[in-house]
Amino acid sequence: QVQLVESGGGLVQAGDSLRLSCAASGRAISNFVMGWFRQAPGKEREFVAAISWSGSSTYYTNSVKGRFTISRDNAGNTVYLQMNNLKPEDTAVYHCAVDLSNVLRSSADKYDFWGQGTQVTVSS
Repeated sequence: QVQLVESGGGLVQAGDSLRLSCAASGRAISNFVMGWFRQAPGKEREFVAAISWSGSSTYYTNSVKGRFTISRDNAGNTVYLQMNNLKPEDTAVYHCAVDLSNVLRSSADKYDFWGQGTQVTVSS
């Protein structure tokens, strides 16, 4: 079992930045792919970014490329999502997740454990 707790969300204006954190416990995540997803009201959960176990490979959805950066601190069992130049369409609950199969992918149903999420609201 892996417990994931997200933090760092908030209410910001368009163009601002936020850094989300995802702290893992129960098991070391250093050998697994980690991902960030988001879900806006009335919409399905959407892939945002994923990072390989070593941090050497990353994968982003097109809408956040160049604005968001995923990173990890394996010693601290934590994953981050730096979000710059935020837009109103980034408003959502952001969830982190772990993929125990260690494949860098965007399908939410392939991820094994999820956090409860942190709300990000971007005003125009």
